[in-house]
Order: sequence, then structure tokens, then C-alpha cells
Amino acid sequence: MTSAEIPRELPPDLREAFEAYERAIVANDLEALDAAFAPGPGTLRGDGAGLLVGHDAISRFRGVRGGVPPREIERVEYRPLADGVALLVSVSRYRDGGTGLQTQVWERRGGTWLITAAHVTPRAQALDRSVWRTVGDPLFQGAWEGPLRGLTVAVKDLFAIKGYRIGAGNPAFLDSARAETTTAPAVTDLLRGGASLRGIARTDEFAYSIAGDNAHYGTPPNGARAGALPGGSSSGPASAVATGQADVGLATDTAGSVRVPASYQGLWGLRTTHDLVPRQGLLPLAQSFDTVGWITRDGEVLHDVAEWCLSYDGSQSTESVLGASGGDLPWSFLVPEEVRDAAQPATRDAFDALVARLEASGAPVETVSIGDLDGYYEPFRIVQGAEAWRNNGAWLRAHPGATGPAVAARFRAGAEITADQERAARAALAPLRDRMHDLVRDRLLILPVVPGPAPLRTARGEDVDAVRQATLRMTTPAAVAGLPALSAPLLLVRTADTASGGTPEHAPVGVGLVSRAGTDIALVRAALRLRDLVAALAPPASLTTETDAA
Repeated sequence: MTSAEIPRELPPDLREAFEAYERAIVANDLEALDAAFAPGPGTLRGDGAGLLVGHDAISRFRGVRGGVPPREIERVEYRPLADGVALLVSVSRYRDGGTGLQTQVWERRGGTWLITAAHVTPRAQALDRSVWRTVGDPLFQGAWEGPLRGLTVAVKDLFAIKGYRIGAGNPAFLDSARAETTTAPAVTDLLRGGASLRGIARTDEFAYSIAGDNAHYGTPPNGARAGALPGGSSSGPASAVATGQADVGLATDTAGSVRVPASYQGLWGLRTTHDLVPRQGLLPLAQSFDTVGWITRDGEVLHDVAEWCLSYDGSQSTESVLGASGGDLPWSFLVPEEVRDAAQPATRDAFDALVARLEASGAPVETVSIGDLDGYYEPFRIVQGAEAWRNNGAWLRAHPGATGPAVAARFRAGAEITADQERAARAALAPLRDRMHDLVRDRLLILPVVPGPAPLRTARGEDVDAVRQATLRMTTPAAVAGLPALSAPLLLVRTADTASGGTPEHAPVGVGLVSRAGTDIALVRAALRLRDLVAALAPPASLTTETDAA
């Protein structure tokens, strides 16, 4: 940066502060960067991923971001706004190509210039590798006519696509795989309907996680809450949809991998009835529970996709469920008390407010016990672990150290499960499955999908694991029963801890609906009806809660 590129009217001490900030950001000097931003809850930093409010939130974000590539400032524009307040707009040129733009408001406080607001426009990226493995415009063109014409699809990197390898979120597995000779039916059904394949999107390793992080490729952005985990294991498809890079995410759900990212990112997500959509061409995790599902930004698109893919006309491989979904489901609801009680206080408050409005509309709502959630989760975990090891153990033994620590630990636990333990777990699941089927025979289950809003990426590992365990306890009953389960973005929950100086914000939490097997299309219709009813009864702000999340 030469003096000719700096406005002469720029105060020398402000120039010094700006140049010190630039040195710190290139060096990733976290202490210096913290010192450059004004302390307190009013400091702002925004970029394409969202807005961070408060010095603490900005500092946490920097702790996981890493440094920026080497760059030079080639132009600075300075505008004084008031005494001791200035606007700086600078253009940066990266040594490996591309330019970026940063806009900052600086204030002199106690004789020191500090950043009080900043917005960063990064250089254009052809590919966000945390979201996509490969992408095109399109990668595959669908049929030129059809009910899904114009929609673009992000396919989770577990489905076979002719000519491509399945990567399963692991670079060593991708290197060892062979190119697929056919395309999975779940993919071809969408293409036949007129949708086009945008690309192959990331998954958590082997789909064995619900957080959304990946030790090899990074963590995709959360399109609804800046700096938060995206939810997994269908993290790539969900983030692609939430950020507008695709219209539909083709995903899988074993224990919640459609519903959790949909909840975290304010999306619609449908886990289909187990064994309804064919799993040919799908890399398995645990076949007893693996299902195909879809993630969308709005309910109408989800309905269009489900209606096409689950109808005689739409699918060449899926038995039509239009018979089961020909009529509407009973407009009568059961709240599973154990699931409701497992949610964080703020989520419970928001959910209870929604249920109260549903009851006020005249819909019958009752509370029901489904039993101890650990009674579902523990045998589920055993069967899932045993199947996961059978599916992947040989490869893992041949590639020691190839997976991230958390996923490796889950596979090690699966390797230790005995045949007797698996048989006992399967026997324990049978009556639970029957219980769930009985409950939804003529009712809908309504429940919070997850304990609360998406955890921040800066959360400690043990805290993320605690959220994972609590989440799986809430999501596994539907998986155990093989029932269709949907997450609808109908709640906003307050997330910030104001006691620590943060600024309150609201983040999405999904409302779950579960219905009897084969009624998937009717379930989407019921969710749309619920959305419209809630919107008619109260403005969106009323779906929030003023109780801080626990």
C-alpha cells in the first residue's frame, strides 16, 4: 500500500490504525483484531453469510474463521461523518487473484480509533468447497418439460450419479471409489420431472453426524444464523438451498439428517416413509433406518417434489402413495410430552404458544406419553452402530486414520457391538415401533424438531456433543417407527445471552409433524395448512419467545 493510494486528508492516526488492522488480519492476529473492534454489544460485522452483532460474537467468529489470503490494499476512500467518526471503503487485491471490498465505520474513543461497524464483500468464488464437491450450470440437464421444470437440485454426496464417484464426505473414500455406471433412481425421478442437477453437495463423513461439520472440507454456512452450525448430515444440500444456490436438496435421513438441518436453517424438510423411496444407488449408513428425503425453502416446492416423486407418473421405481394420501389427514394432534419436555425452555415457550393458537382455532390437541426417549435412542444407537460398521468396517480397517476424530469414535463403538447386543436392541425396538404406529393411526404428532436453535460453530466440542445427544433423543422415535416426518419453519426462538453482553437475536426452530406410513404427500399438505392457520391467527413476531435459551 503506497502513500499515493491513501487520501491525503485521512488523519494520520486513523491511517495508522487502519494499516495496523490490515497487518493483523493478514497475520490472523486474533488479539490485535479484537483490539481493533470497539467493545460492547453494539459493534457490527456483516458479510454475505449474515450479520454478527456484538464484539463477543465477532470475536468468536474470528476464532474459527482462520486468516485471509495475502492481499494488498490498492485503494481507500475516506469520508468524515462527524467529529471523531469516519467511513473507510477499501479495495483489496489478492495475490492469487480477485478483489474484495470492505466498508468500515471508525470512531475515535479515548484517543483510539476503533471499528464500530464493518461489512466485507469477499472476492467472487467459483465454488464454495464447504458446500459443493462439484457444481455446474447445470451439471445435468433435466427434462425440458415437467412439473419440476426450472428447479435446481443439490444432491447429497451419497447418491450414485453416472460417471461420478461417491465421496461420502471423505477424501480418502473418494480417491478409492470407482465411477458409478448408473444414476440412483431418487436422482433420475427428479430429472424426469424437469428439475436439473446443480451439483453434488457435501455431507458429514459417511452421514454419521447431525452437526454439519466436516473435518476435511470445512463447515458449510448456516443460511439463517451467521456463525452457527448448519446441521447435518445433509449439510451441503441444506446450505445450498438456504443460501439460494439450489432450490431442492436431495438428502437422506437416518436419525434426523433431513429434519435437523432444515430446522437449523429455517427450511422445509421431509423424511419419507422408510422403504418408500428406493435406496438403490445410495451409500448406506444403517439400512434399518436410512430414508430418502427432500429439503426446500418453501412448502409449495416440497409439495410439488413429493407429489411428483411419489406418484405413478413421477417415479419409475417408487410404489405410488397417492392412494394413502388421496384424502387429507385427520386434523387432530398429539403432543409427545417427552419430546416437548426435552426442548430448551425458549423452544418450549415458542412451541407452546403455537400449540395454543392451534387449539384456539378449534383443532383437537392432546398430550400423550410415548415413553422414555432413552428407550428409543439407546437400542437405535446399537442397531445403527452395528449396521454402520458392517457397511464400512472393511474400508475403515484398510484406511486407518482416514476419518475425523468424532466419526472415528462412533465407528469404533460400532465395531464393539456384539451380535447378542444387536439382537436385544432389535427386540427392544419392536414394541416401540408398534406404539408409534398406533399413535398416528388417526392423529398427527406435533413436536419441536430439535432442542433449540443451531449451536454456534465456536461452541465447545463437549457442548456440541451434548446437543447432538439431546437432538437424537428427539428425532429417533420417528426413525425407529419408519414414519414420514416433516420439519416446517414455524418457530423463531431468542438465542442471545444478554447477561454476557450479547444482543438478542431470533433463530429458526422447526415444528415437526409425524403421520402414519405412506401418507407423505398428505403430511406436506397438513403442514401447509398449519402454516397458513398460524399465519392467519397471529403475525410472525408472535411465534417468537422472549425467554433466553438455556
